[in-house]
Amino acid sequence: MPIGSQDLNRRTLPDSAVEMLRPRKGVLSAAELPRASMTNRIHSSDLPIPAGRRFFFLFLFLLATLLLYPYAEASRWGYYAFRVIGSAAIVISVYAAKIHRSLLVLALLLAIPTLLHRILLPKSVLSSFSIANMLLSFVFDVVIVVVIFRHVFSKDQPNSETIFGALCIYLLVGFSFASVYGMVAAFQANAFYLDPRINFHIVPDRFDFIYYSFGTMTSLGAAGIIPVSSQARSVSILEAILGVLYLAVLITRLMGAYRASPKN
Repeated sequence: MPIGSQDLNRRTLPDSAVEMLRPRKGVLSAAELPRASMTNRIHSSDLPIPAGRRFFFLFLFLLATLLLYPYAEASRWGYYAFRVIGSAAIVISVYAAKIHRSLLVLALLLAIPTLLHRILLPKSVLSSFSIANMLLSFVFDVVIVVVIFRHVFSKDQPNSETIFGALCIYLLVGFSFASVYGMVAAFQANAFYLDPRINFHIVPDRFDFIYYSFGTMTSLGAAGIIPVSSQARSVSILEAILGVLYLAVLITRLMGAYRASPKN
């Protein structure tokens, strides 16, 4: 009578070896491994991609807002494009920061006057309403910057999102100081002097303050705009120092993180 393969295994192999040859629950065979890897790949592709690129999209919208500012009043297309992209940038900043529920209501409430100040009121109007909008817009920028700063610098190993988050902080700081300059000019009418040989107007608007803010932060300088009052000069010095220190701290942080990461 022929001996089956199972009987042969039972007779020639010990019980421990036979037990090892039996398929176990939860352990995939060699034929099932490619199918499982393909399934995991499909599930991973179903994840929302924008959720992992929130700082990248925020950087694009902030940069687009900065570029569209000169065309906000020049054409009808620029008027609507600026307001749509500017509103989206404010909303995406709240989403990208992943603010805790305790601060989410505060951030949404601060986003309303920020929209009024940056979208509906592109020019500086010296009134109590505009001053309140500028102050609340500044508080909104500070909250978003602090939250994003904690997200960016709390990670042990930096990635592309870390770099875009740091760039978003840099742009948001420039916008926030523009609000500060607007408040200084609101309280002091002659805080800034616009050279009539370079500018088409003599009263600075928000875009003038944005131009002056980024020119000061990058140490490039803003031609045609001169801080006259001591308060305006003091804020300008503070922004210039913060701009240089931020870049130094950011570069040191990234270099230290890359050196600490294990080599492949």
